[in-house]
Amino acid sequence: MELIIILKAIVMGIVEGVTELLPISSTGHLIIAADLMNFLENEKRDLFGVFIQMGATLAIVWEYRKKLFGGLFELNRPGPARNLYVNVTVAFLPAAIVGVIFSEIILGVLFTPYVVATTFILGGVLMIWIERKAYQPRVHEVDGMGFGDALKIGLCQVLSLVPGTSRSGATIIGGMFFGLSRRAATEFSFFLAIPMISGASLYSLYSARHLLDWNDGGILAIGFFTAFVVTLFVMRALLAFVSRYTYEVFAWYRIAFGALILLTAYTGWVDWSSKM
Repeated sequence: MELIIILKAIVMGIVEGVTELLPISSTGHLIIAADLMNFLENEKRDLFGVFIQMGATLAIVWEYRKKLFGGLFELNRPGPARNLYVNVTVAFLPAAIVGVIFSEIILGVLFTPYVVATTFILGGVLMIWIERKAYQPRVHEVDGMGFGDALKIGLCQVLSLVPGTSRSGATIIGGMFFGLSRRAATEFSFFLAIPMISGASLYSLYSARHLLDWNDGGILAIGFFTAFVVTLFVMRALLAFVSRYTYEVFAWYRIAFGALILLTAYTGWVDWSSKM
């Protein structure tokens, strides 16, 4: 395996690990990173993307392994463990159902540079508005969430099916809007990522099973491991960050990134249509 391919795989894993759980949309950043590095052909690139997403998901499972697996033995009785599993299921279903029904329409109609840029900007503006209003959370921990809270966040997650919205952005912003603290909204977004990313990854892996090749095992493993390690670090850093600061820095980043896409698409400097 060439050193340059190894380095590119590491960079892609880092990009996935950094952006997957932040409210800034991982898809757009992965597209740009892969294009700038001329990383793999389209189908192989998509397969690689599945593996680095699975690496990020495993990092969440590993970080919360005691809560997740310990809770399995308490599902037969009311309590925080059962509530967590029920809440994640309730929040997962709306986007899963809508995604299955309308996935082709979403990819065929909405996956354009102008839609992506617009949702980037609108998401940033909404985040700033929520942070600057009289924000008084009523739910401070994930264990304090009710089923109604989970359903509302799940409906917000449906919006993330629009390219550029960001799954974590929709769930974190939605959680804060409906009364969760920054930490509670962030952690629940982590938990909700497990079924959402796993489901999408397994479906994509099945669809691309004909591309699986033992010769690609090394590069896939490197991307997977890199995304796993970086996601672990980002999770812990993000929770520490939101305990002291607001999400405004990410909001302004979204607005700037969206504006950059609009500018380059309008001027023709970048042919985004060939990348989306």
